[in-house]
Amino acid sequence: MAAPRDDGASAVLDELSRNFTYWAPGAGNGSLSGAWYGRHQIHLFGVLMAILGNLVISISLNIQKYSHLHLAQQEHPKPFFKSGLWWGGVLLMAVGETGNFAAYGVAPVTLIAPLGCMSVTGSAIISVMFLKENLRASDLLGMTLAFAGTYLLVNFAPNITQNVSARTVQYYFVGWQFLVYVKTKTFLLLLASMTVISVKAVSGMITFSVTDKMQLTYPIFYIMFIIMIASCVFQVKFLNQAMKLYAATTVVPVNHIFFTTSAIVAGIIFYQEFLGAALLTVFIYFFGCFLSFLGVFLVTRNREKEHLQQSYIDFGNIPGK
Repeated sequence: MAAPRDDGASAVLDELSRNFTYWAPGAGNGSLSGAWYGRHQIHLFGVLMAILGNLVISISLNIQKYSHLHLAQQEHPKPFFKSGLWWGGVLLMAVGETGNFAAYGVAPVTLIAPLGCMSVTGSAIISVMFLKENLRASDLLGMTLAFAGTYLLVNFAPNITQNVSARTVQYYFVGWQFLVYVKTKTFLLLLASMTVISVKAVSGMITFSVTDKMQLTYPIFYIMFIIMIASCVFQVKFLNQAMKLYAATTVVPVNHIFFTTSAIVAGIIFYQEFLGAALLTVFIYFFGCFLSFLGVFLVTRNREKEHLQQSYIDFGNIPGK
């Protein structure tokens, strides 16, 4: 007697097979075909949103840094959260992160996450122009390498079109690959990975709801939404504390390297974005990552540390704290 068929599992696997589209020989996959242009058009739109969002984020971080420096020079500095300038930086950061959020809904994680180097280079330029930090030859070389790495990343990131539905997220969430990954990650790296995974899931399900079938009625959407909010709050808290104690050109690149590494690993393991990719494509992609990280290192190398009047985070007179 034939074994009974698991209709639920079969439906998920069928949906996964429909959600992925890779390079394959045949009509409709040539470089000038409508299918190729359609896939890359939406990916390039995501890239554009991510680049603009990261540039806005770099501006916001430098505004917050300027706010901290200004408060530190006062005889009786007030808590940073009472500064209108600091809140202006937070508002700009929200705008930039909205662009990144939308980008994750239309393009792969491994394509969008490394574009954070635009925030690094933008922050270096802005800090030189407005915070009067020095611009060195190594900075220019680092920016050049970062742009070259970005070019390779955009061109050799996984050519995959994936519709992120609730069933897809549920299937990945209980997969053995992700469970092993969670058990082997440290807290901070796992926090960054969960941010990317949840942002991609929420943004992808919203996009799928708009373009195809409603996904917001599934419990997994709200689970991912809660994870996204919680992980983002913790990251903003840690990032803001670091911005008060160290130079923007130190905090932003370190955050970029660790966040990008965690995001790429999460995209490969959780969303399986390199499944079926050619070995040469994978090699060039990671070489682009190496160039981007090397550029970040050169931009931040031998930067003089700023010594503020306070070496701790002052939250002011908060009742009960």
